[in-house]
Amino acid sequence: MITVTVSKKNNSYTEFVSRGHAGYAEEGQDIICAAVSALIISTVNSLEALTKDHFRLEDKDGYVRILFPEELSDGGKLLMDSLVLGLTEIEKSYSKRYLKVKVREV
Repeated sequence: MITVTVSKKNNSYTEFVSRGHAGYAEEGQDIICAAVSALIISTVNSLEALTKDHFRLEDKDGYVRILFPEELSDGGKLLMDSLVLGLTEIEKSYSKRYLKVKVREV
């Protein structure tokens, strides 16, 4: 299962963590892993290319962590809102057996 934890403080993103593999299908055939990866990669690339927001990225096999040391711009917030929306829709479509998205206030 992929577990995504999104941390917010005063409605501002502070951290995004994705861990694990969906286990929906074998490696290379897993559409849930592919969809989650595509959303995360697209969001990171968009944050870099389309905003001046600063963040730290840790990326290993089955693990992505994005730290936001400063409050995001409106564009950065919109990109992160879109990422969370996309992940939540995947979670609803394929059940929480493969993907669990948690948003928490810290």
